[in-house]
Amino acid sequence: MARSNSSPAARASFLGLVAATLALVLAAAAPALANPILLVEADTGKVLEQKEAGRPWHPASVTKLMTVYVALNAVKNGRLTMDTPITVSPAAAAQQPSKMGFRAGTVVTLDNALKMVLVKSANDMAWVVGEGVGGSMPEFVAEMNATAAHLGMSGTHFENPNGLPDEQQITTARDLAILARAIIYHFPEQEALFRIPAIKLGKAVIRNYNRLIDRYPGADGMKTGFVCGSGYNLVATATRGNKRLIAVILGARSGTARTEQAALLFEKGFQATWSPFGAVNPLLSSISNQGGPPGNMKAEVCGGKRAVTASEADDEPDPTASAGFAFAAPTLPKSGAELLQTLPPSMAPVPVYVGTRNSVEDFATAYAPDEKPKKPKQAAKPDAKPDARSKATASADGDGAADGDKDPPKAAAKPAAKPAPKPATATASTSDKPKTDAPKKQVQPQAPVAAGSVPTPKPKPKPKPAETPAESAAPAPKPAT
Repeated sequence: MARSNSSPAARASFLGLVAATLALVLAAAAPALANPILLVEADTGKVLEQKEAGRPWHPASVTKLMTVYVALNAVKNGRLTMDTPITVSPAAAAQQPSKMGFRAGTVVTLDNALKMVLVKSANDMAWVVGEGVGGSMPEFVAEMNATAAHLGMSGTHFENPNGLPDEQQITTARDLAILARAIIYHFPEQEALFRIPAIKLGKAVIRNYNRLIDRYPGADGMKTGFVCGSGYNLVATATRGNKRLIAVILGARSGTARTEQAALLFEKGFQATWSPFGAVNPLLSSISNQGGPPGNMKAEVCGGKRAVTASEADDEPDPTASAGFAFAAPTLPKSGAELLQTLPPSMAPVPVYVGTRNSVEDFATAYAPDEKPKKPKQAAKPDAKPDARSKATASADGDGAADGDKDPPKAAAKPAAKPAPKPATATASTSDKPKTDAPKKQVQPQAPVAAGSVPTPKPKPKPKPAETPAESAAPAPKPAT
């Protein structure tokens, strides 16, 4: 019997090479997409697809969907109206970008503030809404969390109304789908608020960060989010015929990636014969929220070599965006990019203003006298590359800004060419400290409800404020704990 002449070291080296090769093959075969996703039928609550939908995640500016929900609920309960004037506080004015940048003391109506929150993703306006509705920020955040518990969002906790980075501010794809369904069926009269393609401030136009609107046929909501820790988030809705779908994307690697992933999910969901679950689809309430730390995308989306600095306005293509989403069916596209197009505008840019309905003010009054108003970013074409603003860098995460991006700083003054000019008197700008002693308002108790439960829709539904009905197609389960 012949003996092998190979030494133990050589055999070990060979086996190591085989193991490494096998690991590479398995890694290539495995889906590259690891971020949580969820696709749900809005009317039934049936889950059409999900991956890690109960995994904790930072919501970023998707938080603002809850801010808007609480505000609309306050309007429905008669606590204020859409025309109620609310004032920008020093604390609101001090919020990090993305923001409108109005000075403290500026007055806006709730209606205008909500439009700026949903389209511009303005962090200062979200703070203004919170203080205007809750009376103080602690009271408003308490109401956000009470509402989340009432809706059955058992994996969600809020610390602020705008989604700026906070380690304690977490949610899940499951919970965000529950919130989206609640918005759809509790406030049907406000559905247009979530599909505004752009707002208009004087002559300037600001386009919605949700790039599905007017690009994917049937897209009609809702909200994007971005901080470096969360990556690119999106809660989106789309309708074809009598079928409305909700897609949740968390932790995408770019703005383009989340848009294309959502488009692919929608396209799968609108196929009558497609279903990964066979004849029986699970319900949204059957998904369990997980424990543990939230996902962190900072190294992937804000580190390494990128063509542009990561920001909410980033439409940088991601070559791995569609990995794990390719379709075997020949009738479906292989990438989300094939589904996006330039559609006729669904509506003209919606004008917004400062002041009240009966006393509209010039936008110049919303800025400090020694500052020139910053011109809002003009609406970009859907396929336009990120503008120069997305390349700015500064010091704090924010929706619409990079990890630390602030609005572009003013250009530094050039040194005087000649000595001896009389120096100009410098004017130091100051800002008041945030006030937290505003009058408190009582948080109204609400009855417990099944997780993710909403009614089967009827033509022109008129839901009562206290109702949160059970999902159709199954008896109402108890709220998840």
